[in-house]
Amino acid sequence: MENKPFIFGVATSGDHFTDRKKETARLLLNFQHGVNTVLISPRRWGKTSLVQKVCHLAQSDKLKVVYLDIFFCRSESDFYDAFALAILKQTSSKVEEWLEHIKLYLSRISPKVSIGTDPMTDFSISLEMNPKNNDINEILQLPEKIAQKKGCSLVICIDEFQQIAEFKDSKIFQKRLRSVWQLQKSVSYCLFGSKKHLMNELFERKSLPFYKFGDVIYLPKIGTSDWVDYICNRFAVTGKHISADLAQEICRRADNHSSYVQQLAWLVWTYTDKEATARNLEEAYQDIIDQNTPLFEKQTESLTTYQMNFLRAILDGVHNEFTTQEILQKYQLGSSANVSTVKRALIKKELIETENRQIIIPDPIMAAWLKRELKV
Repeated sequence: MENKPFIFGVATSGDHFTDRKKETARLLLNFQHGVNTVLISPRRWGKTSLVQKVCHLAQSDKLKVVYLDIFFCRSESDFYDAFALAILKQTSSKVEEWLEHIKLYLSRISPKVSIGTDPMTDFSISLEMNPKNNDINEILQLPEKIAQKKGCSLVICIDEFQQIAEFKDSKIFQKRLRSVWQLQKSVSYCLFGSKKHLMNELFERKSLPFYKFGDVIYLPKIGTSDWVDYICNRFAVTGKHISADLAQEICRRADNHSSYVQQLAWLVWTYTDKEATARNLEEAYQDIIDQNTPLFEKQTESLTTYQMNFLRAILDGVHNEFTTQEILQKYQLGSSANVSTVKRALIKKELIETENRQIIIPDPIMAAWLKRELKV
C-alpha cells in the first residue's frame, strides 16, 4: 500500500491527501473552539479523509476526538449503542476506565457488555433498554459527563449522519438529539454524510430540528492545478513521467471528482512504461468506464422511460427550463407536473443534483457511460 502511487475507494492520508488546506484550517479551528460543524458534499469527494486528518491534528490532552460511522444503524436503539460504544472506547485508555464510566454514567440502564480476547479493542455494548426519556438523556449526556470528569473538550464526529432521516419517527429523534446537544458546554459535533440531498434537507429546512445547528461547510472540488501537481509528483516518485497537459486531461475527464481522478490516474500509471501517452489515457478511460458498467447498469435498470429521457436531455446540454413546450416535446417528458416527479425521483436516486441552479449528472464516468449507451 505504501508504494501505491494513487489511492481510491478508501479514505486517504499522508502523501495521498491532496490540498484541502483552507478546509483543513477551518475545520481544525472549529474543533479547537467547540463550534458545531456540518460538512456537505457529493459522495467520494474526500469528506472522510478530511475529517480523519483533522481528527489526528486536533487530538491532544485537552481535546479528545471521537469518530463513529452510523451507516449500519437502522433505528434509534442502534444509534444509541454505536454512540455509547464509540465514546467509551475512544475516551478511555484502559478497560478499567471504561467500565468505571459505565458504572458512573450508565448505571440506570445497566447495559450488556461483551468482552473479547483484547478488552481494549474487542468489546461491544448493548443497552437493551426501553426508550424512556431519562435513559436516552443519560446516553446523550455521556460525552459531556466524561469531558467534565477528564477536564477536557470532546468533538464527536458522526459519519453517514443522513441515516437518521430514515429512522422511525425521525423528526422526534432529531428534536431529542438537538435539545440535548445544543446545551452541552464541553462537547461539539461534526456531522457529515455521503448523501448530499438528504444532508441538505436535514440542515437547510427551517421546519427540521437541525436547521442552523452549526457552521455549514460545502466541500468544493479540488482545483485542477493542485491535482496536476499531485499527479505529476506521484508519477515522478515511482520513476515514471506524465506531462502537465496529460495530467490536466485526467482532471477534465474525471471532472475533478476526487475518487475518479485518483482511479483514472492509477489506471494511466498501470498502462505507462516510462512516459505516459495520450493512448495510455484513452485505454485507461475506457477501462474505468468498463469497470463501472455493472454498477451503472444496476443503478439505471429500473428507470422509467421518462427518467431516461430526462437524463438524455441533460446529456444533450439541457440543464434548466425543462418545462418549456419545446423541451417537453423534444424529449417526450410529458407534463410539467411529470417533470417535477421525475426530477425528485432522480435526485433521490442520486443520479442528478442541482449545482449553481442547474441540473447536472454529478458522476462524470456515469455521464460518459450514458452517452455511450444512449449514443448521445
